[in-house]
Amino acid sequence: MKKTFALAALATLALAGTAEARDQIRIVGSSTVFPFSSAVAEQFGQKTSFPSPVVESTGTGGGMKLFCAGVGTEHPDLTGASRQIKKSEFADCQANGVTDIVQLRIGKDGIAFASSKSGPDLNVTRAQLFLALAKQVPVKGKLVDNPNKNWSDIDRGLPDEEIEVLGPPPTSGTRDAWVELVMTEGCKELDYFKSHSTDVCGAMREDGAFIEAGENDNLIVQKLEANPVAFGIFGFSFLDQNSDKLQGARIEGVAPTFDTITDGSYEASRPLFLYVKKAHVGVIPGISEYLSELTSENALGDYGYLVEKGLIPLPPEDRDTLRAAATALTPFSM
Repeated sequence: MKKTFALAALATLALAGTAEARDQIRIVGSSTVFPFSSAVAEQFGQKTSFPSPVVESTGTGGGMKLFCAGVGTEHPDLTGASRQIKKSEFADCQANGVTDIVQLRIGKDGIAFASSKSGPDLNVTRAQLFLALAKQVPVKGKLVDNPNKNWSDIDRGLPDEEIEVLGPPPTSGTRDAWVELVMTEGCKELDYFKSHSTDVCGAMREDGAFIEAGENDNLIVQKLEANPVAFGIFGFSFLDQNSDKLQGARIEGVAPTFDTITDGSYEASRPLFLYVKKAHVGVIPGISEYLSELTSENALGDYGYLVEKGLIPLPPEDRDTLRAAATALTPFSM
């Protein structure tokens, strides 16, 4: 224990000694959180004397890896996440001297399953989405490689069009949330999995029907415009910002909208987080001020500029709690 504290103290001192090497906040993480972090960074740069933060879209998993690699100016100060930090990631942070992590829940988001407005108007269940996208599905009491080529192979009421879905890679928090909220819940509805393990339910097919499109959600939007029968998986904010081009499929009869995500009736909804490396606060200039801008009513209030970009805001009482947490910077534990 004494050795751990000593290492943490040395790391902090090393950071302080090299602070002049970087005077800009560095933020990494989720492609879903990226537009919100960037918008705050722009406002922060305009309103304060600090330089605008550098914001990178690395995916939730990629951001956690960078964030947890250590303390010092070569490591990022904050990371956005479209899911909560995993126990394994938290352990990596601790092992690398990142011992004081502040968790801020900044709002809510839905995962859209969307297509071009010129494409089919789809209404699907989570079980049907599992049967479309899973690597293996039950057929006659056995798990087999997914044989479904067209949506109509799953249900004749679905379009007689080839299954083609562009989605996030395994490092993405959106992928993790999609697996948890849609794939796993969908497979549980099938009779086979009522007596068999659901551990296999999160494996996505690799035969070309599901295409990993990287962390660039804007690229998915462009590809959907070019192919009207394809679908994409991404955060609601990207659907909201491209509502003139795209339409969200209904899942269990409910479309992804501001209201349905807010009230929880849209099944594929999740919280969004920002994680702060407390050892960098007061050493890298402007972190506290950046958090003040982020948690202001002007940013994430009901009519804030982040809401205009598609963030589903927290209720007023939760926003007060968030502001208090961003000021106190109390580390959390798993």
